[in-house]
Amino acid sequence: MYSNLLGELLGTMFLIILGDGVVANVLLARSKGENSGWIVITTGWAMAVMVGVFVAQSAGAPLADINPAVTIGRMVFGVYTVTQMLATMAAEVVGAFLGAIIVWLAYFKHWEPTEDPGLKLAVFCTGPAIRNTVWNFITEMIGTIVLLMGIGAIFSGATAPDGPAAGLGPYLVGALVWGIGLSLGGPTGYAINPARDLGPRIAHQILPIPGKGGSDWGYGWIPVVAPLVGGVIGAFLWSIFF
Repeated sequence: MYSNLLGELLGTMFLIILGDGVVANVLLARSKGENSGWIVITTGWAMAVMVGVFVAQSAGAPLADINPAVTIGRMVFGVYTVTQMLATMAAEVVGAFLGAIIVWLAYFKHWEPTEDPGLKLAVFCTGPAIRNTVWNFITEMIGTIVLLMGIGAIFSGATAPDGPAAGLGPYLVGALVWGIGLSLGGPTGYAINPARDLGPRIAHQILPIPGKGGSDWGYGWIPVVAPLVGGVIGAFLWSIFF
């Protein structure tokens, strides 16, 4: 279990280093990638997922959840006990928090020139394009259901009798997340991962970022709770229909 927790921590840390890193590159003032747009962000996050999965697996977490929504979905299938699930989730949140700190350090000289506090917050965590509690929740839930069912399909014996070709799984999951971002990311920024949002939001709260503004905790519960609900629903739907 120890190696699994370490793998989940490191995998999620790399997920955030590259994922929040690409957002920083696009949004922060005087960055080489400033204003390069949504396609760059979604592509960067796809690569972040791929690398995060590889790191988690190589560090001792063969399932490489790097996402509490995936972890809770696997608990539904009996892969984890409740205690193992909670420990895995905690490791993922810690990893995300550490990854966000590394992004803060990497872009250290770009925080002060960036005048808009909303852009600084967006580096760390998601927010809605149109704020509506019910529909923001539904959007995050739908995105996570698609994620869980997509992962189930990728690793299904029906689509790949011997499993994905060696080493191909992380690329396919990255492509899945890329598709979710391109297709469903517009309304809320597609957190679809409680650790991805919560850990960096905590980092934003405590880091000495010039002119950062608030951490929007009034919205912050949605990208945590909605993906967990979506993870459970996605797992149940997979078990029913497939």
